[in-house]
Amino acid sequence: MYSPKFSITNKILKNIGLIEASREVIMNAPLVPAYEKKFREEAIVRTVHHGTHIEGNELNITEASAVLKGEQIVGRDRDIQEVINYRNVINFLDFVATGEVSQGKITEAVVKKIHALTVDKLLPDEQCGEYRKTQVVVKNSITGEITFRPPPAIEVPYQVSDFLEWINSLKKDEMHPVLAAGITHYELVKIHPFVDGNGRMARATATLVLFLENYDIKKFFSLEEYYDKDASRYYEALKSASGGDLSHWTEYFTEGLAIEITRVKEKVLRLSTDVHLKEKLGGKQVFLTERQIAIMEYIQRVGYLNNEGFTDLFPKISEDTVLRDLHDLLQKGIIKKEGRTKAARYRLR
Repeated sequence: MYSPKFSITNKILKNIGLIEASREVIMNAPLVPAYEKKFREEAIVRTVHHGTHIEGNELNITEASAVLKGEQIVGRDRDIQEVINYRNVINFLDFVATGEVSQGKITEAVVKKIHALTVDKLLPDEQCGEYRKTQVVVKNSITGEITFRPPPAIEVPYQVSDFLEWINSLKKDEMHPVLAAGITHYELVKIHPFVDGNGRMARATATLVLFLENYDIKKFFSLEEYYDKDASRYYEALKSASGGDLSHWTEYFTEGLAIEITRVKEKVLRLSTDVHLKEKLGGKQVFLTERQIAIMEYIQRVGYLNNEGFTDLFPKISEDTVLRDLHDLLQKGIIKKEGRTKAARYRLR
C-alpha cells in the first residue's frame, strides 16, 4: 500500500501549532457575525478566483464575483465557464462532507465527479471524469517549464486506487488532517489522473479531506489565494517532492494554511477584544448584525460612540435605527452607556 515519506520538521510543528491556536479562537470567539454566510461567500469568491487564475484564467476577482452572482460580464467564455465550474465543485464538496455520498469516504467516483465538474463544457464529454489514456507532463503555468512527468497512463488507475485506499484507511488521530490534506494535494497532482484540470481537482480533493475531518474552520478560508500570490513558489514546492520526500512540500502546505487561518483569526478577533467577554456572556457566542459589527469596530477605533458619530458611521440610516442596534448591544451586555440623552457615550463594557 502507498506510504508517504516525510519528516515532521520544526517548521511543520510550528505551522500546525499556529493553525490549531487560530482555529481555537475562531471556533470559540464570543462574538461572531450573524452573517457567517457572507464570510463563507467571500472565501468562495477568493477560492474560485485564485484557483482558476493560477491556471491562466484572465478574469479579475471582481469579474469572478459577478459571474458567481449570475451577472453578465465581458470575458472569454472559457474563463467564465471555469469560474462557474469551480463553484459547482465547492457545492459538491459540501454535499460529500455531509456523508450522504460514499459514506464520507474519498472514492474514485468522488474524484472523478470532482474532475467532471471542474472541466464541464471545457473538455470533450469522454474526457470529463475519465482517466487519461495518453502521457502528459506537468508544466509551470508561469514559466512553461516542465515540473515533472507523471506516471504512464496505464498506471493511473492502480496508483489512484492505492492512494485512496491509504487515505481512507487512516484511523482517527493517526495523522493530523492538515498533513493528510497536504499529502492528498501532492499525490493527486503527481499522478495527474486526467488530461487537464488536475491542479483544481487535487486542490479541491485536499480541501475535502479537511471537510471530512470536521476541520473546515467554518469554511472561512481559501488556500488557493496563497498558491496564486506566488505561483512560482507553489510549483517549486511541488517540484521539491519529485524525489519522493514530501517534507519541504508539507512545510509549504502547512505554512499556507497557517497564514490563511491566522488572517481569519485576526478578523474574528477584531470583533472580540475583551478576553473575558465570553465569561460575561455566560460562555455563549453572541451573533451580531453587520451594523452592530460596524458599531463595535468604530468604538474599538475611537474609544466610544456618541450621537454625533451616528452620521459619520451610518450617513444613510436614521438615528432611531442606530439607537435600536445600540439598545440590543446594551441588552446583550456587550457595551455600556455613560450619560443621558444626546450627550450619552457608548463604550465597550
